[in-house]
Amino acid sequence: MSTTTSSKSLKGGEFVIKSTDPQSVFIPEEFSEEHRMMADMAHEFLVQHVYPHLDRIDALEPGLMASLLDKAGELGMLGVSIPEEYGGFGKDFLTGMLMTEVLGAGHSFSVAMAAHTGIGTLPILYFGTAQQKARYLPKLSTGEWKGSYCLTEPGSGSDALAAKTKAVLSADGKHYLLNGQKMWITNAGFADVFTVFAQVDGDKFTGFIVEKGYEGLSLGEEEHKMGIKGSSTRQVFFMDCKVPVENVLGEIGKGHLIAFNILNIGRAKLAVAALGGSKQVCTQSVDYANTRQQFKLPISKFGAIKHKLAEQAIRIFAMESAIYRVSNLIEQKEQELMAAGQPMEKALLGAAEEYAVECAILKVAGSEVLDFVVDEGVQIYGGYGYSADFPMDRAYRDSRINRIFEGTNEINRLLAVDMILKRAMKGELDLMGPAMAVQKELMAIPDFGNGESKLFEEENKAIANMKKALLMVAGTAVQKYMMTLAKEQEILMRIADMAIDIYMAESILLRVQKLTSLKGEGECALQMDMARVYLSDALDRLHISGKNAVNAMSEGDEQRMLLMGLRRFSKMAPVNTVEARRRVASKMITEGKYCF
Repeated sequence: MSTTTSSKSLKGGEFVIKSTDPQSVFIPEEFSEEHRMMADMAHEFLVQHVYPHLDRIDALEPGLMASLLDKAGELGMLGVSIPEEYGGFGKDFLTGMLMTEVLGAGHSFSVAMAAHTGIGTLPILYFGTAQQKARYLPKLSTGEWKGSYCLTEPGSGSDALAAKTKAVLSADGKHYLLNGQKMWITNAGFADVFTVFAQVDGDKFTGFIVEKGYEGLSLGEEEHKMGIKGSSTRQVFFMDCKVPVENVLGEIGKGHLIAFNILNIGRAKLAVAALGGSKQVCTQSVDYANTRQQFKLPISKFGAIKHKLAEQAIRIFAMESAIYRVSNLIEQKEQELMAAGQPMEKALLGAAEEYAVECAILKVAGSEVLDFVVDEGVQIYGGYGYSADFPMDRAYRDSRINRIFEGTNEINRLLAVDMILKRAMKGELDLMGPAMAVQKELMAIPDFGNGESKLFEEENKAIANMKKALLMVAGTAVQKYMMTLAKEQEILMRIADMAIDIYMAESILLRVQKLTSLKGEGECALQMDMARVYLSDALDRLHISGKNAVNAMSEGDEQRMLLMGLRRFSKMAPVNTVEARRRVASKMITEGKYCF
């Protein structure tokens, strides 16, 4: 197992075979004054313009959501990531992620905002011609025009390339005629510009820019949804819809490049929006637990509630650590590609593609952390959690879509493993060497250490061992199934769970190591508690995931050896997680909010 510490950034997916120097990661404590001012502006916007009107937004009051986007546009919030030449702020990727985090606490508004600034605008920014950018981006950056994205169809969700919408060139060669329907289209009710995917000549998947006024475009009624009720979601129909040939987006037959590249960024953005929602719900949970009395005491005094509050905080802190670790990697890669002469648009796409594995991991982890946090929020509120007059009802319903959006979590789990294995096959990632080293180690006598350990030595060893467990299980699966591995989805899902636990546990540990080096151990005791609790639990989860995979693909002596290896690689010195969680919860209870 290579544990080469690299001061330069690891390549995408390389985290499974290499360790990272804590000093090379970006941690949220390093945000600049300007970053924090932007975040404060976004929070203030929610407090002033969104939170007072949540019921009106959810009732789809005509014109309300569009007017909120107009207000956000006036403040420049829609153009944060758009270059200044097109009327935007031209801020870096980290700033865009931080803004998305804060606005992620805005329920249906955050969905409309993310759809406009993300999938509604970015395809034109990244793939548009100079003329297309000049026509659309200035209006999209101010909100004068609202953006939308039409990919999903009644018969093609996860299998997006199976779309049936057709595009046929007109006899005079001046227009494409679009015929078909799209569904679950966010912002459809008020969008002015739609990025639409259709098959040219039946088999060339291609992007088009379609304006609301084009003849032959019509909308279905608003969908009735479980949550995000204030987000406009409609079907979009095309009947001989005339689209000028100059509105082809990218190249004919290369629409998949637009769809998949935009999804990489979309997945990271979804995770960071879920983080914002999670922090908001955790704060509401702490506040309620402090004010709700039972048996003559605030319920925050009870151990069972402290456990829930602390676990909310620990998962949020780990998630945040992973998100900004990846955001900074994308940012650095973008700078590197621009320094090598690539234009900004191509550089960011290339950077997001480099870290596509990590983006898929973030999407799964972020949506599942939010689901956990809101579920515990409902429980902490008790009966009031089930009441539509209290905030948990909306938070609970709005959260659920995130495990489906931007590729289901099942698809993203399979994708993460598939991308790592494909990179190994292409020789971009040396999985073979480390995997063989792990097999040799299994035959050797375990290293029991000398009983003395430096700060974080035990934890770093645990992370390295988790990676060995992953290599052992994944290596066995590859050897066993070879070309048919893709059919063994249950095993791939468990391998993905192992990879996700490793990335999250490593990220929280790296953050705490860097923080300790900046502030000293005394200042970071609670963060150290959080990292140790998270790592302890992640090792247990990793063991169960690995065991399920091993039991499905081996038997006899091989199975016994693999299970023995798993036990060896998922051990760590005992952690008193009860006391650690109590300390974490007590800090929040005193502060009255999520405060990490």
